[in-house]
Amino acid sequence: MSDAKALLILHGKQALNDEVREAVRQQRELGWELAVRVTWEPGDAQRLVLDGLAAGYPLLIAGGGDGTLREVAEAMLDAKTDASLALMPLGSANDFAKAAGISLDPFEALALLDEPAQAVDVGEMNGQAFFNMATGGFGSRVTATTSEELKRFLGGGAYLLTGLTRFSEIHSARGRFSGPGFEWEGEFLALGIGNGRQAGGGQLLCPQATVNDGLLDVCIVPAPADAVGTLGTLLSGGLLGVETVSISARLPWLEVEAPKAIDINLDGEPFSGATLRFGVRPGALRMHLPADSPLLSRPDAGRR
Repeated sequence: MSDAKALLILHGKQALNDEVREAVRQQRELGWELAVRVTWEPGDAQRLVLDGLAAGYPLLIAGGGDGTLREVAEAMLDAKTDASLALMPLGSANDFAKAAGISLDPFEALALLDEPAQAVDVGEMNGQAFFNMATGGFGSRVTATTSEELKRFLGGGAYLLTGLTRFSEIHSARGRFSGPGFEWEGEFLALGIGNGRQAGGGQLLCPQATVNDGLLDVCIVPAPADAVGTLGTLLSGGLLGVETVSISARLPWLEVEAPKAIDINLDGEPFSGATLRFGVRPGALRMHLPADSPLLSRPDAGRR
């Protein structure tokens, strides 16, 4: 495996992570030429992707959370590269990794470098790429306002705690949703547009989503009279309760129009807008995933 080489683009907060250092050492002992570059400020991930591609690395590894994965993936898309992508999940929630079956152990995650790369989809909203999920409504504000310190101590549970402390601020948004064979208009508490299945530290909004079906899974949680109870179920990851009240669809694109700007979170990056168009780029990147990953649809599953 002397010709195997990869570049790990590591989030700066993980620069002193001993587990990562040991995983890199072990991977090199297995014959991999594994270089490491660390981000310091906004824009570094994109720059390091370009540097890595220019240096001839055929495989890039995003070392961080869902936000780091999105940044690296977006830069690779912009570069129109044939290089493949892997993930070393080091975030506080690691929603994509957990849904995909990627180990949270750094060395075990690197073992996926030996798995064949699979063509995977990438979502987009008004031209902005997202790899895991776009969320909207009150839940997205919880994700955006949860402090880094709280996430560091509580991991995904930090989102639930933040949501519980902000129940007094709950209010719905209104929107009109349209896509091929799908129309819905009304007040809603939460919205999930999934390439992956979960967001916000374990909110399983799109439990059937896969990353290679050329479609986005849509989950809309309408605003009922018992808004607090419904959102409590959502924030605590109670799928059964959400399924009983949510509206779902699987679409190649979705347009949203709202009288007021809707808060949207793309893999941890906050946005807002009153006119939104979501779409998918089928098979836009190649990614190293477990062969039995739940996020990979099978040819006999009838999902294409």
